[in-house]
Amino acid sequence: MPGNSGRRGAVRKGGSKKGATVGSGGQRRRGLEGRGPTPRAEDRVHHPAHQKKAAAERREAARPKKRTPGWVRALPEGTEFVVGRNAVHEAVRSGIPVHSVYVASGLANDERVSQVLQAATETGTPMFEVSRTDLDTVAEGQSHQGIAVAVPPHEYADVHDLVDAARERVSSPPLLVALDGVTDPHNLGAVLRNAGAFGVDGVLIPQRRAAGVGVTAWKVSAGAVARVPVARVTNLVRTLDDLKRDGFFVVGLDGAGSTDIGDLRLADRPLVVVTGAEGAGLSRLVRETCDVIASIPISSAVESLNAAVATGISLYEIARLRKAQP
Repeated sequence: MPGNSGRRGAVRKGGSKKGATVGSGGQRRRGLEGRGPTPRAEDRVHHPAHQKKAAAERREAARPKKRTPGWVRALPEGTEFVVGRNAVHEAVRSGIPVHSVYVASGLANDERVSQVLQAATETGTPMFEVSRTDLDTVAEGQSHQGIAVAVPPHEYADVHDLVDAARERVSSPPLLVALDGVTDPHNLGAVLRNAGAFGVDGVLIPQRRAAGVGVTAWKVSAGAVARVPVARVTNLVRTLDDLKRDGFFVVGLDGAGSTDIGDLRLADRPLVVVTGAEGAGLSRLVRETCDVIASIPISSAVESLNAAVATGISLYEIARLRKAQP
């Protein structure tokens, strides 16, 4: 009979790679197995983006390397440069310590430059004539206008010396400020200016993840760095614990604090006022170390105050409370 001849007909072999699948998911999944994520265009050898990247690398390799002047290598490690006539003039006026002055040969006469050179002569600061190419190197893209000054690394105080000096002052109890994670040098400079205005005995900053005393902090502080000692500590929590054992009370500043800074009952005691970074606030371990968490009442329309403003208000309130003490 037709169709019943016993012939096997077309039968798919059991070992066929293609099996029954539902939809296209199985096919696509097997097709992509082991291939991993798609490489970026610049990493694909035959892609135009890769060719552009390779050409840029060849141009960079062929570009002559900048030579670091010998006088730069001879400066102490950590030295910073202030460049440009206005910036240098303002830095010198603010009282920032200057290691040396560098002037380009053939620099046109300028009143600001003349004042800087006169100040250097009066203080015995070394002055050198250098090439504009050398100044280009230290300026790192900034407009140096033919003049630069080298600022030496800041000399930090020792915490114990700072506390001893604070105890020798009998006019009022010792007062320190500690900054927890403040990374903006502008804020550090403003805190130092506030500290100088309210008779703070010293400022503590961590060695890591915190702004240090440099050119920016010097300029913002308006010279207060020269009057307020700064100690750099390895572990802020451990330092605060040591100060507590030495008779200090630690007051942390936080918007959610339970005590109004204007009602602080510990104002007449030796104090450490701790300010956290704007937004992040006090770290957990520092908060747990504080004896009191104080707040500054502000409008609900404003989320928080920056570190410098919060510190300044708190120092004012502490000074007011101390004066009110009988």
